[in-house]
Amino acid sequence: MKTSLKIQVLFLLLITSSFSYAQVEASDFTDIESKVIQWRHEIHQNPELSNREFNTAKKVAAHLESLGIEVSTGIAYTGVVGILKGNKKGKVVALRADMDGLPVTERGSLPYKSQATSIFNNQKTGVMHACGHDTHVAILMGVAEILANNRDFAGSVKFIFQPAEEGPPAGEEGGALLMVKEGVLKNPDVDAVFGLHINSATPVGHIAYKTKGIMAAADEYKIVVGGKQSHGSTPWNSVDPIMISSQIINGIQTLISRSSELTKEGAVVSVGAIHSGIRSNIIPESAEMIGTIRTLDADMQTVIHNRMYDMIPKIAAAYGGTATVTIRKTAALTYNDEALTNLMVPTLERAVGASNVHVMRAITGAEDFSYFQEQVPGLYFFLGGMEPTMNPANAPSHHTPDFVVQDEGMIHGVKAMVGLALDFLKL
Repeated sequence: MKTSLKIQVLFLLLITSSFSYAQVEASDFTDIESKVIQWRHEIHQNPELSNREFNTAKKVAAHLESLGIEVSTGIAYTGVVGILKGNKKGKVVALRADMDGLPVTERGSLPYKSQATSIFNNQKTGVMHACGHDTHVAILMGVAEILANNRDFAGSVKFIFQPAEEGPPAGEEGGALLMVKEGVLKNPDVDAVFGLHINSATPVGHIAYKTKGIMAAADEYKIVVGGKQSHGSTPWNSVDPIMISSQIINGIQTLISRSSELTKEGAVVSVGAIHSGIRSNIIPESAEMIGTIRTLDADMQTVIHNRMYDMIPKIAAAYGGTATVTIRKTAALTYNDEALTNLMVPTLERAVGASNVHVMRAITGAEDFSYFQEQVPGLYFFLGGMEPTMNPANAPSHHTPDFVVQDEGMIHGVKAMVGLALDFLKL
């Protein structure tokens, strides 16, 4: 049987079988919503940075254990994994939520506003769930409770509560990649994985998705420029690393405008920080800059990497200096398996209504959920968190002090994830 015919048969089986919500009482969703909102508020008030999600992990583990779910802790430092077995043997589906907050000081006026502080990169900072991971955790806790109370299904559900999606601290491993290394998709072996991300610019009650590449691969780079120090009054005695860095920054921009085939896919190279010098009248000996590369095509990623390794040392040499470049991959391309996505779209449509499910364009944000998708077929989608009357252009963006998403959006995520799990296990 050809693959396309298999997909058609599975699709017919899915849409002609009783929808999974039929085995879940409507009151289950009504009853769980207030719990999900309360969990979200508690987690939002007590955010923890990557690989330091100790209390969040304890809260999750205690909840799963109270439901009779088999729980493992300490996965990839602070990760929690729960396994819920149905009443019959069958496939294994994984559902993932990320748990970490960000080094951002919250500026809004929510009654459950974070007052937490911590040290990040040797600087004191506020800590905030500025990307909605608090909602992801609360949603998956709600999904776990509903499924634990409705075990009449064949197969198993693996709940993955992941640390360090935002990236581990310097010198540490972490996130989805470390969870994969530690075997989170094994014992039992996962057949498919689903994940969501709440979005501050998508209206509550809506879902956005895309087959194939939906989010970019992300790389971090570091450039160290070497020069010759001198008094600021005699620049002719120096090899000025700050001036060289400015030329490198200009050169980097041509990687997109002149070296990237933008009719194929988009790409981004940004400089995030540059550090050099200590006082006004000293031209320093060295400079360092860091930044990010975002690509939606593997060949374009290779081209950009190779051009950076080749071009940057030559720019420095042209001005009498040196430059070294290191590039570290931090997230792969988030790639939605086409067959799986097409099979599960009807489930998303039943969760929020067909008119509220939209196909989106790929974005240059990145997600380490991609490392799960490299191992097993996966589907990642965006859940609406914006107040419906708001103009998306005015919605506070992710990773900012004013970021906010609405509690009302979470129940739609619960419905979608419950449906995806139960519908997939029927296939």
